[in-house]
Amino acid sequence: MSTIDKDTTAAAIATAVSTGKATAATVVEQVLQRIDTLDETYNAFTSVVAGRARQRAAAIDSAVAAGKAVGPLAGVPFAVKNLIDIVGLPTLAGSRINADNPPAAHDATLVQRLEASGAILVGGLNMGEYAYDFTGRNAHVGPSCNPRDPTRMTGGSSGGSGAAVAGGLVPLALGSDTNGSIRVPSSLCGTFGLKPTYGRLSRAGSFLFCDSLDHLGPLARSVWDLAASFDIMQGPDAADPVCTERPAEPTLSRLDEGVADLRIAIAGDYFERQLQPVAAAAVATVTKAVGATRKVVLPDAARARGCAYLITAAEGGTLHLPRLRTRAADFDPETRERFMAGALTPAAWYIQAQRFRRQYRQRVLEALQDVDVLIAPATPMTAPRLDQIMMTIDGVEMPVRANLGIFTQPISFIGLPVVAAPLQQPGGLPIAVQLIAKPFDEQAALRVAHWLERQGICTAPAA
Repeated sequence: MSTIDKDTTAAAIATAVSTGKATAATVVEQVLQRIDTLDETYNAFTSVVAGRARQRAAAIDSAVAAGKAVGPLAGVPFAVKNLIDIVGLPTLAGSRINADNPPAAHDATLVQRLEASGAILVGGLNMGEYAYDFTGRNAHVGPSCNPRDPTRMTGGSSGGSGAAVAGGLVPLALGSDTNGSIRVPSSLCGTFGLKPTYGRLSRAGSFLFCDSLDHLGPLARSVWDLAASFDIMQGPDAADPVCTERPAEPTLSRLDEGVADLRIAIAGDYFERQLQPVAAAAVATVTKAVGATRKVVLPDAARARGCAYLITAAEGGTLHLPRLRTRAADFDPETRERFMAGALTPAAWYIQAQRFRRQYRQRVLEALQDVDVLIAPATPMTAPRLDQIMMTIDGVEMPVRANLGIFTQPISFIGLPVVAAPLQQPGGLPIAVQLIAKPFDEQAALRVAHWLERQGICTAPAA
């Protein structure tokens, strides 16, 4: 395999490099060339660590030549949202306020784990400022642009991650998800994405936005790549106080078990309203394919979304209060206003929202007691135009930025694991469904996604 094209998966790259059919050095050079050629259009990358990547590739090739083990992701290039620490670079979190910060002294835990498996970091990725965004716009460096149509949004806040994977710049990227920031870009750009259970993957070495809601997770063009990277990144980490002590529970070995033994249902009521026909059709297609007929209502999902907004604003505003006091003019004005409002949120409101959160989680788990995977829309529509401010849903005009996560927020609010599985629309833009599982049961959602991929229903070819 002398050429690694933009559709080559992480699995294919790792096989080729580990067997000597391709060199990691060749893979890296082709990826760097693709970034150099295409990223002027996509604006996915904010930093490229070419020297580090070449050095790492050379070490992997030497190990292969010496007959040494090189790991399951040998030679696989990956990139990370720029709120994840890369040694030697300041961690931007999408803000120019952080550009003058000292460089990170260490790589984030997940970067270390991926590189220990043979993967090769190639850079940091564009994002909405401080992850408070659903659009992929960034006032400081410009928006990430959707590879399916560069006049369209990637979704956010992991917009650069979605663009880099969908555009074939890298086969694997890491993003973060507070209220939907992995699943929204996965839907609008047409990639697979995994928001794991809250606490499943370490967040050590990342710039947090909302501590009680933040997750890190992968985006990829195949479910195998998603599961393989997830398995590698699992495991306790004392450096992250919310990281679970549960041992790693591999999912890759279970992908081929199919869906026959899984109890799959459809999210009803709230998740059937405020969506355009294309989103409803995607859910119907997946539902028919897996033979799901039962509907499950998640009680008070609308209130959960409202409480998610309140908690996000309050925790984010409190975190950024020192910067608001000293460098308010350096924020994106839209981000600044939301943080200022959050910083002024009465403590009683925040406490009440957290109380409701506990009650809502218990009620949802009861509703899902005899359900393994729940199908729901990921976004209410396909990718809006870059300059689009408003969208019309069910005859109601509403702001784009606030409402692209209307279906993701009630799920991340209680930390459930979700796979975003994209459907490519012939002659149109992609859109994804959410495959929602119970806590620490990522394998169930990944199995359904893999089955749908094998049936050709959910796919993620490079743009």
